[in-house]
Amino acid sequence: MNAKTLPDLLRRNRGFLIFLVLMVVFRSSFADWNTVPTGSMQPSIVEGDRILVDKLAYDLNVPLTHVSLARFADPQRGDVIVFDSAAAKTRLVKRVVGIPGDRVQLIDNRLVVNGIAAQYDDIEEAQNAVFATEHLHGVSHRVRLSPHITASANFGPVTVPAGHYFALGDNRDNSADSRVIGFVPRDEIGGRSQHIVMSLNYENSYLPRSERFWKRLE
Repeated sequence: MNAKTLPDLLRRNRGFLIFLVLMVVFRSSFADWNTVPTGSMQPSIVEGDRILVDKLAYDLNVPLTHVSLARFADPQRGDVIVFDSAAAKTRLVKRVVGIPGDRVQLIDNRLVVNGIAAQYDDIEEAQNAVFATEHLHGVSHRVRLSPHITASANFGPVTVPAGHYFALGDNRDNSADSRVIGFVPRDEIGGRSQHIVMSLNYENSYLPRSERFWKRLE
């Protein structure tokens, strides 16, 4: 391709190129969707879910960076956050259970924050799993627990430092979360998810799970 044809090519495809640039800006700074490949957030999020990420929930960032131009809010307990973890070297989806200043502990899989232990009800037993609704500090959501005490069932206590958060997977015994990677720095958090956009069943020929389309995350 010579120098004369390149400007012509750019001119002929100007509309498409502008669309691509706007799409990149939109997905990096306003909203995006993420595929969840693991079960660390079961039962709230299952393998094959595609979640909507609100990138304006906390900040307006420079596109393709974590440089904040404006801060709107900070993550709260119960928020499902998406963050680019330097410790894990990948993007993760976890739930905030501890904000700066909180003292967090797990005792036999019971979450304790600031000396108050979570309460559990709606308990359902399944093969190799126990499902329950966890209630703590006004936040309620479903969790998956092992019927047996595992190595990850006891942790802490630790105090969350300023500018950091303590995040856990809802699948408490199968999640590499703050018990493994440490506290989540505020500037690694890229957004919050409150909805599943769509879901494909990996175990059934990738067929759509229509009942999970646009499902709200608790």
